Amino acid sequence: MKITACLTTMPALLIAAVLLSGGCKAGKNEKQDVATVKTEEAAVYGEDAVVTFPGKIRAASDVNLAFRVSGTILRVPVKEGAHVKKGDLLAEIDPRDYEIQLSATEAEYNRIKGEAERIIELYKRGSVSRNEYDKAVYGLQQISAKYDAHKNALADTRLTAPFDGYVQKRYYDKDETVSAGMPVVSLINTALPEVEINIPATDYVKRDLFGSFSCKTDIYPDREFPLELVGIARKANLNQLYNMRLRLKEAAGKEIPAPGMTAIVTIRYKSQESEMTRIPLSALFGQEETSSVWVYDPHSGAVSKRDVTPLKLMLDGTVVLSGGLKAGEKVVTAGIHSLSDGQPVRLLEKPSVTNIGGML
Repeated sequence: MKITACLTTMPALLIAAVLLSGGCKAGKNEKQDVATVKTEEAAVYGEDAVVTFPGKIRAASDVNLAFRVSGTILRVPVKEGAHVKKGDLLAEIDPRDYEIQLSATEAEYNRIKGEAERIIELYKRGSVSRNEYDKAVYGLQQISAKYDAHKNALADTRLTAPFDGYVQKRYYDKDETVSAGMPVVSLINTALPEVEINIPATDYVKRDLFGSFSCKTDIYPDREFPLELVGIARKANLNQLYNMRLRLKEAAGKEIPAPGMTAIVTIRYKSQESEMTRIPLSALFGQEETSSVWVYDPHSGAVSKRDVTPLKLMLDGTVVLSGGLKAGEKVVTAGIHSLSDGQPVRLLEKPSVTNIGGML
């Protein structure tokens, strides 16, 4: 009976042993599935991001001025290189024919105006028909428009400076005949010059983060000239670059670069220490237009995918982020391509400073 009882209880013990053994193996397998990763904390990036681009200095405006009427040039009183003020006479067409034309139109205008006023007064008294009244009104409007056009034509025989500037070139001289719209004088604006650069799309999309601008030239290598933004083109050119114009700020008592010189323009991004962080480049992954990192959660022991905004690649192998990550958060820097969202991980312990190699 004792032997039978032992034999009866043996299968139950074996089954329990097998179950316990299987449970241990399953636990070991689950433990092996937990990946070991290396992490680093995101550090605060306290410096302003800076980018530089080559540019060219241009005049604030460089225009070719022309007459609105045709004729023979009577005089060109300015010389090349001369400084002129707004309103100064640059060139004049012989006004004789336009004066005669205006005189004849003025006589016709006075005659029609007198007749029209008489008919309008009679119409008010009920002495003329509506048809005669309309003819008088329309006739007066027509001659008035013609009279104004001929007055403008006479005034257009004088070409004046639209702004303060320098005469860059004279294309015609006295006694030469010009047609309307043909350039006669080229004028350069004396206002502060502008700098023109082309920026890539990666910087164009961050234009709202632009903080300050400056430039340097080979002529004045020890001086940095502050700039102010004039405008950025909203459409890329054939080289997929966006044209950007900046104006030199006032520099009292100092020489400033002249149009035609080359310059190196520096753009400094706004300081955003609360948002800008620095992480190793090895932590970054993703598609062409989207960059992401694996962020480690110390409470759950798992990693989660998060999109970030890279701003600048540093020479030390780190990348500056303008958003998506806060300082102090841990990101995975090794084994990033074998992870999945929500996967539990084990952190790789850093070697002890006093126990190198873990020999003790």
